Amino acid sequence: MLKNKNLFLTALFFIPQLFFAQYTDIINSNRPGETMSAYAVGKSVIQAEIGVYGIKEKHDLLDYEGSGFGTDITLRYGAFLEKLELIVDLQYQMENFDTPYTSYKKNNFRQTVLGAKYLIYDPYQNYKKEVNIYSYKANRSFNWHELIPAVSLFAGANFVGADNPYAFGSHSQYTSLESSISPKVVLITQNLFGGGKWVFVTNIIADYITTDYPSYGYVLTLTHGFNDKWSGFVENQGYKSDLYSDAIVRGGAAYLINSNLQVDASVSTNFKNTPSVLYGGVGVSWRYDGRYKEKQMEFKSSEKAKKNKDNELEPDYQAKERKRKAKYE
Repeated sequence: MLKNKNLFLTALFFIPQLFFAQYTDIINSNRPGETMSAYAVGKSVIQAEIGVYGIKEKHDLLDYEGSGFGTDITLRYGAFLEKLELIVDLQYQMENFDTPYTSYKKNNFRQTVLGAKYLIYDPYQNYKKEVNIYSYKANRSFNWHELIPAVSLFAGANFVGADNPYAFGSHSQYTSLESSISPKVVLITQNLFGGGKWVFVTNIIADYITTDYPSYGYVLTLTHGFNDKWSGFVENQGYKSDLYSDAIVRGGAAYLINSNLQVDASVSTNFKNTPSVLYGGVGVSWRYDGRYKEKQMEFKSSEKAKKNKDNELEPDYQAKERKRKAKYE
């Protein structure tokens, strides 16, 4: 029992250091949920998050059924600063639709977003939890500092090509739209609970802001790490505009193959029939960190601090020693 306590105290001592830099020892993927995390991948780190999915739709009012599949890819790059991340988010979808009178197909980019995310506030950057060496119970009590979230802001743009049937505002396969660019902004918060075993992420989204049909929404994701390999999540997503509104629930799991490779699976559905939507998919996240240089931690152990202090005093000591020798020469 004493050994376990010592291990726990040691882990608590190092927790502030683990969250000082954006880079983590294991891959930190946004998959399989739809939220963006507040933290960047780390300066010079490249990360790819790729998935395939199947989708099924049924609209009781318009009397159509649709089915198809798609692929999505997100590329993330830590550029210039530790807190800055460049993002490319692409989604391509193909569907077949059947009505009582006709059948038609859709296939195009459902989403093309380019932008950047910046960490505005990190509650762990200048924080060090004090360890109570006399109370194991006190060290296991709830840490109220965990209620303070990390805060990031994403700013980017939607790029829509001409005659895209998935363009926001396209009502049917007969609609013809011109190409367009419109802003997208996301406010991101992230809380770590239980030493990082629970992660709660919130995204507040303003999308297609300058178009005729701006969309506003949210995504709430709660993730739990069961052990060193497995994690699971539940998610609620909602969005509203003059054209279309919906609420979606989502759940899934991820498995860590190694520190730079993760696989995942998820399923999503809504609770309406105009249309009803059901889709599920699998994916993989991969990270290249060969060029990453570890950022020096701000919090130093007492031994290292003492050593640095001694080094600072060394020049004064040497000067006094030279004066003492010169006195007797």
